[in-house]
Amino acid sequence: MIRKRLLIYPTLLSILPIFVAWRGLGVATTIALVAMLLGIRWLIVLSGIVAPERTPPIILDTISASHFVEKIRWCMDRLGLDYAERVSGGTLGAFFLGRTVPQLRIRTGLVQSVIGNSPEILRYLWGTYGAADERASFLEPLPERLELEKRLDRYGVNLQVWVYHHILGDRHLTLHAWGVDNPLVPWWQRQLLRLLFPLLALLIRRAFSTTHENYARAVQHIENLLTDIDTRLADGRRSILGGDAINYTDIAFAAMSGLWLQPEGYGGGMADTVRIARDTTPPAMRADIERWIEDHPKSTALIERMYKHERTRGAKTFADDHGRNGPGDNA
Repeated sequence: MIRKRLLIYPTLLSILPIFVAWRGLGVATTIALVAMLLGIRWLIVLSGIVAPERTPPIILDTISASHFVEKIRWCMDRLGLDYAERVSGGTLGAFFLGRTVPQLRIRTGLVQSVIGNSPEILRYLWGTYGAADERASFLEPLPERLELEKRLDRYGVNLQVWVYHHILGDRHLTLHAWGVDNPLVPWWQRQLLRLLFPLLALLIRRAFSTTHENYARAVQHIENLLTDIDTRLADGRRSILGGDAINYTDIAFAAMSGLWLQPEGYGGGMADTVRIARDTTPPAMRADIERWIEDHPKSTALIERMYKHERTRGAKTFADDHGRNGPGDNA
């Protein structure tokens, strides 16, 4: 539990060659400095045992607007877990740290485990709470649920192509979605998002291939899935896979679809500052949304019902730079 303290070592290591060249130091002195740095790193590791960082037992690393994050956040809230949410600026973690969200951090004593990717996080939650808490039954990974989950996750990726195709041309709208107006995002990250926007937009275009052709394919896949969901719901069932009991695939579908429908309650209170009102979206994007609402009424009704009756609010925020819980800048 010394994640932040360990940043001292690579910082000093980066400075070392500059210092050696500037001072014109010899081999023996340089070896002594390297040995000193290794000693500092060892002391940092020991400090984690003697004085571990004070962090909540469960932390969910997020970006506020992510529909994959919302899928996990909603399931954790439904379980009634006591966890803290650590919010970052959109795209910065992926492109500069190689870290996607959601990531779940679990502290047990001095040991911290990190789990990424929403399916793996859901399997951990089921394995940890399924046997001891009947409230976790909605997470049971039955074969038909796993099969639908794969389709829903692909739907989520298609929605990323869809949303970026529409909003990347609008700097203000994109930065708003990335969290520059969210006080829970560290202030320095908000400034970096503004400064690096041209580079980040280019990387997004390359990563998601937001061309007209790929956008058209993504929309076709999205509409195929919505049609399938409407067909399933035509018999009056409340759950996509049948029956009235909600399971994690219903939550996943509502969470993913919240990205385009933006219903009240999206994010369980954690995405209020990044929501994009429908009347502020680009006309072509708004046309897609209105067509999906009209053409897929049963899917739309399920999403709205899920957010109205099933969504609960549970997360606290974790101000990482101050080692405390509570809202505010991580300055």
